[in-house]
Amino acid sequence: MAGDVLGADPAIRAAWSRVRLLILDVDGVLTDGGIYLGANGAEFKRFDVKDGFGIAQWRRAGGLVAMLTGRQGEVVEARARELSIDAVIQGSRDKGADAVALCRRFGIDPTAAIMVGDDLPDLSAFAVCGCTAAVADATPAVRAAAQVVTLARGGCGAVREVIEALLGSRSEGIVAPGVPDGSVS
Repeated sequence: MAGDVLGADPAIRAAWSRVRLLILDVDGVLTDGGIYLGANGAEFKRFDVKDGFGIAQWRRAGGLVAMLTGRQGEVVEARARELSIDAVIQGSRDKGADAVALCRRFGIDPTAAIMVGDDLPDLSAFAVCGCTAAVADATPAVRAAAQVVTLARGGCGAVREVIEALLGSRSEGIVAPGVPDGSVS
């Protein structure tokens, strides 16, 4: 991890150590926010492999992952299948209500959920989740509302940074295949 984004605040560390559900916005968090359209209307998005590896490690540690986005598209479904994401909500008009619904679905108190966002629609989910993170290039209002702001921009390893902080708050870490001591970061 490029730095300790949790800082020294023991209350934030304690809250993050209890997180079981990672809720991720897509555009601007899992992607760089760009939307690429082909001549036939096909949509393309750029995802970061470091984020994907982090998600796999979070799931390996027993964590749940959901994608929560206001847009709809087959690209999101394809990436979710590839990463074995536990739940996907597309076309959300109220991310706060949808975050609560995700918590209910998994039997998790919202205080054990973290929302990672970048723009104003994510603030309603921030209001209901116990933990919040904004990517470095999030809008000023979202950065101000977040407990933690990543050093990385959306779509450039920010999700991996959040996952490393979550696992670090539990004294766990990212595990690399083939590394003798099993640690990376």
